[in-house]
Amino acid sequence: MPDTAIRVLVWNENLHETTGHEATLGNYPDGIHSTIAEGLRATLGDDVIVTTATLQEDQHGLSEEALAQTDVLLWWGHIGHDQVSDEVVDRVHRHVLEGMGILILHSAHYSRIFQRLMGTSCALKWRSDGERELVWTISPRHPIAQGVPHPIVIPAQEMYGEHFDIPEPEETIFLSTFAGGEVFRSGVTYTRGYGRVFYFSPGDQDFPVYHHPDVRRVLANGVEWARPTVDRTPSTADYHATGWFLEGQD
Repeated sequence: MPDTAIRVLVWNENLHETTGHEATLGNYPDGIHSTIAEGLRATLGDDVIVTTATLQEDQHGLSEEALAQTDVLLWWGHIGHDQVSDEVVDRVHRHVLEGMGILILHSAHYSRIFQRLMGTSCALKWRSDGERELVWTISPRHPIAQGVPHPIVIPAQEMYGEHFDIPEPEETIFLSTFAGGEVFRSGVTYTRGYGRVFYFSPGDQDFPVYHHPDVRRVLANGVEWARPTVDRTPSTADYHATGWFLEGQD
């Protein structure tokens, strides 16, 4: 399985773009999802097959069929978290437990799927003054940090600061510092069931962060790290063998 192209689905709530938010449209005229997808294709080439989906599509573009054909899901959201249906949150959660990788991006720390996976509020401090962010590598030997400069310099970005209400990360890969003196755990990983989870904070809609080559490298590395290494098996088939309990399952 690792010798095949990685099937990636980039999901974006697509609300800033469709409500005329000038900064977002200036930075991402075809949508944040399209820019992220283009960056993955440019960085990984034939090693990746990238599709996109948005909140406005039927089942938010996250049907059972779509997720079954997805190795790694990237999730960007900001103002539409409450518009994601319970059914879709449950479905994505199940697919992560079964082995689908997921990258949670920037303000998607408040997404319902990330809160479900973490079991906490995922709250943090923030300030949007367009100040410089330095993304320092804490774990230089981690696969997600390969080819990434120390630090990544992002000229203008929204400040995210501690305390970040998440469980203790399995790995802290990046730590960001800001002009105002704040620090933030900006790149952390978890395992949930058989699925790998990577949260990466740089990427506000008001700034062209997803055009940054080093940010694109981090996302590409994250996709390669989060991909399943074995064929996924529906959790219902493994229930008695593993002792897992999923809500609504006997």
